[in-house]
Parts: sequence; structure tokens; C-alpha cells
Amino acid sequence: MLKTLLTSAAALTLTSGIAAADYSLTILHTNDFHARFEPISKYDSGCSAEDNTEGKCFGGWARLVNAVKDARSRTNNSILVDGGDQFQGTLFYTYYKGKVAAEMMNGLQYDGMTVGNHEFDDGPEVLAGFMDSVGFPILMSNADVSGEPALAGKLMKSTTIERGGEKIGLIGLTPQDTPDLASPGKNIIFTDPSEAVQGEVDKLTAEGVNKIIVLSHSGFVVDKLVAANTTGVDVIVGGHSNTLLSNTQERAVDVYPVMVNDTAIVQAYAYGKFLGELNVTFDDDGKITEAKGEPLLIDGQVAEDATILSRVSELAKPLDEIRNEVVAEAAEALIGDRDVCRVEECSMGNLIADAMLERVKGQGVSIAIANSGGIRASIDAGEVTMGEVLTVLPFQNTLSTFEISGQTVIDALENGVSQVEEVAGRFPQVAGLQFSWDPSVAPNEGRIQDVVVMEGDTFVPIDPAKTYKVVSNNFVRGGGDGFKMFVDADNVYDFGPDLADVVAEYMAEKGPVSPYLDGRIVKK
Repeated sequence: MLKTLLTSAAALTLTSGIAAADYSLTILHTNDFHARFEPISKYDSGCSAEDNTEGKCFGGWARLVNAVKDARSRTNNSILVDGGDQFQGTLFYTYYKGKVAAEMMNGLQYDGMTVGNHEFDDGPEVLAGFMDSVGFPILMSNADVSGEPALAGKLMKSTTIERGGEKIGLIGLTPQDTPDLASPGKNIIFTDPSEAVQGEVDKLTAEGVNKIIVLSHSGFVVDKLVAANTTGVDVIVGGHSNTLLSNTQERAVDVYPVMVNDTAIVQAYAYGKFLGELNVTFDDDGKITEAKGEPLLIDGQVAEDATILSRVSELAKPLDEIRNEVVAEAAEALIGDRDVCRVEECSMGNLIADAMLERVKGQGVSIAIANSGGIRASIDAGEVTMGEVLTVLPFQNTLSTFEISGQTVIDALENGVSQVEEVAGRFPQVAGLQFSWDPSVAPNEGRIQDVVVMEGDTFVPIDPAKTYKVVSNNFVRGGGDGFKMFVDADNVYDFGPDLADVVAEYMAEKGPVSPYLDGRIVKK
């Protein structure tokens, strides 16, 4: 009898504790949507109406609406947040800038978003206009914007929202190297992510907030460092590295969530292909007692909302004439997957670099260097439309020609392989030269081992003292993706044709294009 009473009392105490103290929250999250308002193919590029009807497509605004609706129906306490990079990626952004993203996110009633590097692609003014158009906070903690008139007093580092009777702190985080990746201008000073986050955590904690979520567009590697180097962060909703964290998907980089100390880290790939769903339980002190979930695949089994379908169709009308034009043919799929092109030679990279070099070789240019961060999708076999090319190359970059020494070429390649571990966009795709690199060497300490350049019909060792004529894009030539050694190049011309047009015309001239790898980049 005594044992029964004690057991009952213990159960009552436990039940009472849960009722009084535990707080459950479902965090729904997206990241790196990149203007994919229409469904995408398995290559993350455009998907035909026929394939969509057959259930072969993923994502799109109309599916995302229903995925969020279904997820919300499973809980009585949820928030919806975004890890940045709504901007850039398709003609929807090129034509409308941030207006369609604002309409979509307002309709879905997002609760918060961090600034991604691509939110700065058209300068602080376009970001400011986007912020004026949305009904939720957009945040960035690791930057001083007081000197930027468009954002000063408007772009907050952190904020609090209330859900289920509890205050939740939200902190934004942006890549510290955003000046290398986009166009934030010279008035914004970006700072260390861990220090910035800790400063906002301390501020929120002092205000009595003990449930804190960082919306981070800094990549999976940085997210783990922030979790390790700070205290008081409960959840990091990631972005930037397009990392798939999952307990079921074959291509997952790690489990969902990844726990670093007491911090749960999540990320849901990119392009609206998944909706992250993390279910978190906090105790009365704001500590996580349970964190579990899974990114939800938004495939053909998710119905499309009819009203949104009609709206997307209406918005697409001005774009159709441009993107539906068939400009070339691919004999096989051309791989532009970031997980390939940012770490090794890839068929899309070879095609783009060769197209760049072919366009200007009559000017005495002998080397092409393209940043893999500018390659945003693959192209499947069959007819290739201008819309598909623009999905691969959406940034409206122009060809840039200039003169540098052979040593500067080597330095540029060294920069290109310096962040392979982070799958960074600076990895170089090249033409007119071949190089080998050794990942066992520390970054910027001589990873580049051998470089040979084409002279006549043969490859010869590069001469560090010789001057070479090079072609890249204007973003890279201006120092983007860490290529600062190009900023002071000689005989610069940054105003060549649009890179997408160059590649489209090159593909058209070559007839049906087959993918090719020829060993121009060798990993030792």
C-alpha cells in the first residue's frame, strides 16, 4: 500500500511539474529559397508543367503554403522563421526584386528572418524596401549599420516575439564576409558572429527572456562554432551552406537536429524543397529537455494551393517570353550542384569557363577563372531554355577582362581552394590552365601544387613573373569571393556581355552539349 501511494505521489509530482513548467514549441523553418516560387526539378532548376503534373517536381510557393498549413495543424504552438537568402536565383527576382518574396512571406505569416548575403545583392536600398514591405522583423546582429542611411535605426540585431504566453528571443546572423559575397556597400561594418550573438543573448537574458533562437545565415560550420563559443542559445536555424540535416534522407550531412552542448542546430537544404519542423520542449528555466523533428520533403505528394497557383501564373506572364525561348540542347545532364562544383572540377563549371574563354580569346586572353558560387543549378538533358540558363547564372554578372602576373594567378587559385571544407563559393572553375591542390596543406599556405597554362597547343608551367590576360566576371574581378588580388589588376574592362548570354550562345554554337571532365583540376 505504501509503495502504491509513493508511486502515485511521484507520478502526481511529475505530472504537476510538466503541467506547470514545460513549454513546447514547433519551429517551422525555411532557408535559401532563392526566388523559387515555381516548382523545381531534381536539379533545383525549372520543372516543366508536364513533369509537375506527373508528380516529378518539388517545392514552389503553392506547395509551401499547404506544407506550412499542414504542419501548423499538428501543433497549437508554432512559429515560422527563415534563415535568409530569399533574394536572387530566378527571373522572379531579376524582374520584381524583393516584392514577390515579401508577398509570399506576408501571406505565410512568417515570424522572423535573418539577412542573407544575397539580400545585399542590389545594395542596402533594396533590402530596406523589402523590410518596409514585410510585417515581421528582419534581423542582423553581427554588423554595425549606423553609418548606412538606408538601414540605420531600421535593421535590428534582435527582437522578442510572444507565443503561447512565453517570450521568445530572435537573433539574426549574417556571413562576416558578406562584403566579399555581395554588395552591402562601404558603410556597414561586419563583425565576429560569436561575439555578436553572445552580446544579444546577454541583452535578452537581462530582459527575462530564456528561450533564444538564432536565425543564422552563416553556414553549418559557423553555426557549430557559435553554438560551442556561446552560452544561452537554445536553437540555431541555419542557412547559407544549403545543408541538409535529416534522420531519413540519404544525402543528409548530419542528423536533425545536431546538438552542440545545449544548442540544437537545424537547416533544411534550400530552394523550398523542404520545410523544417523542429519540436522543442523547454523546462521552466528555458533549458531544452527534448528536441526532435525532421525536414519535410515538399514533393509531388503535397498539393498545390489553387489561389497561389493562379497568382504565380499571373506574376510569371512578363517573364515567359524571355525564359521560354529555347536557346540550346543538352545531350546529357550538366551538373552544377554546389556539393560538386564547390569542391572539384564539374561539367557545368567547365562549360562556363570554356564559354568565357572562347568569347574573348581573340583579345589575347588565355585564362578563365569562374567562381563556383556563381553556379546555382544544374541543367537536365533535352531542350535548354533561356530561363534554365538564367537559373544557373542569375546574377547578371558581366565578363571582365584584365591583366595580372602569373604569381597573382597562383594566389587567386590559392584563395579559391582555401575554404573547400566550408563548401564555399570561391572554389575556381577554370579554362586555359590546369592545377593540382593538396587539401592536407593548411589554407593559404601552399595548397596549390602545380599550375600549367596553355601556350599554343601545349600546356607549360606558369611563369610567376609573366603577365597573363584573364577573363572572369565583374563580381570576382571586383574582389568578390575573396579574390581581392584582382582589384588592382591592369587594363581592366568590367563591362563585357552578360555571362548568361555568353553561355547560352556558346551552347547554341556547339550543338547538343555533352558534359565533360578533362582533369583540369586535380586533388592530390
